[in-house]
Amino acid sequence: MLSDIDRYIARLIAVPLASSLVISAMLLVLDKMLRLFDFVAAQGGPVDVVWRMLLNMLPEYLSLGVPIGLMLGILLAFRRLALSSELDVMRAVGMSSARLLRVPYMYTAALMLVNLAIVGFIQPYSRYAYEGLSYELRSGALGASIKVGEFTSLGKNMTLRIEESRDQGKDLHGIFVRARSKDGQTLAVTAAQGTFLATDDPDTIILRLTDGVLVHNKKSMASPRILSFSSHDLPIDLPKIETFRTRGNADRELTLPELVQVGSAPATKPMLRNEIRANFHFRLVEVAMMMLLPLAALAFAIPPKRSTSALGVFLSIIFIVTYHKVNQYAETVGASGRVDPFIALWVPFLVFAGLIFWMYHVVAHRPGGQPIGALETGFAKIVKYVALWFRFGRKQLRHMA
Repeated sequence: MLSDIDRYIARLIAVPLASSLVISAMLLVLDKMLRLFDFVAAQGGPVDVVWRMLLNMLPEYLSLGVPIGLMLGILLAFRRLALSSELDVMRAVGMSSARLLRVPYMYTAALMLVNLAIVGFIQPYSRYAYEGLSYELRSGALGASIKVGEFTSLGKNMTLRIEESRDQGKDLHGIFVRARSKDGQTLAVTAAQGTFLATDDPDTIILRLTDGVLVHNKKSMASPRILSFSSHDLPIDLPKIETFRTRGNADRELTLPELVQVGSAPATKPMLRNEIRANFHFRLVEVAMMMLLPLAALAFAIPPKRSTSALGVFLSIIFIVTYHKVNQYAETVGASGRVDPFIALWVPFLVFAGLIFWMYHVVAHRPGGQPIGALETGFAKIVKYVALWFRFGRKQLRHMA
C-alpha cells in the first residue's frame, strides 16, 4: 500500500519521465529522418516509406531512450525535492534514502520489463522489417519514381528519359525511349506526351505515347523505318525483383531465445558464435544497468547546499551515453574473439556498478556527502570566471575601441 509521500514522489517522477522519454526518442529519430529523406530521394522512392522506416527504427531508439527517460525522470524529481528542502524534511522524520527509492524502483521494474521486451523480441522483428524496406527501395519494389530530366534504366534493355512530369506523374511530356530486343532489334521513340497504364499482368505496364516519331531498326533491314504516330502503346516489362532474404541472417535480427539456440548449436561456426554471444550479453547488460539507475539518479540529483547547479543533470546523460558506447565497443571486441564476450560485456558493467554504489553510499550514508562535489565546485568556479569575463572583458573591449 502506497503512502501519501509515495504517491507524491510518483507524480513528481511521471511527468519528467514521460517528457524525457519522448524528447530523447524524438531527437534520435530526427537525426535518422534527415538521412532517410536523402536516401529515399536518391533512390526515387515514395515519401511515405520514410515514415514506415522510421517506425521500424523506433524500437531501437527506445532501447536507449527508456533508460535515459528513467534516469532523468527520477533525477529531476529528487532534484526538485532537494532544491525545495523537502528532501531534508523527509530525511529528518526518519525516511532513509532506501525508503525514498521504493517508488522509483517500481517504475524501474516496469520499464525493465518493457525494455527487455523491446531488445529481446520487438527490435529483431522491426530491424528485419527496416532492412526489408531498404532492400525493396533499392530494388524498385516500392514503385520508385522515374527522375525527371535523367536517363532511367528499366531493366537491361530499355532506357527512358522524361523532360517534364505533371499531375503527380500521370501526365508526362518530352519523352524519349530506347529499347533493344533479344534478337538485336532496336526501337527509338520520341513523343510529346505520354502516360503509364496498368495491365492485368503485374510484371508489365503500358506506356501510352501521343504525337511522336518511332525509329525501328534491325540487321535484316537496309535502312531504319521511321514512323509518325498520333497514339502508340509501348509495353514495358518490369524488372523482376528477387525475394528478400529470410529473417535471422544477422544477430540483431534474432530474439533472445533464438540467440541462445543458434549460439549453442554444435554446427555454429566459432566466429558466428562469438557474434551471437556478444550480442546476447550486450542486450542483457543494457537491461541490467537499469536496476542501478535509481541509485545513480539520486546521487546526481542532489546539488551542494545553497547551490542550484544543474551539473548533475548534464553528467547523468553523459554517464548513460558513455556506458552505452562502452558496451558497443565491448560487443565489437567480444564478437572479434579477442576477448570472451561474457568478460568483455560484464566487466564494464561491474566497473560502472561499483562507481554507482560508491556514489550512492556517499550521498545516502555520509552526512552532507556529495559524490560530485569536487566537480560542482570546479564547475561553479568556471561559471564564475566566465561571467566575470563577460562582465568586465566586454567593458575593456569597448574602452579600447
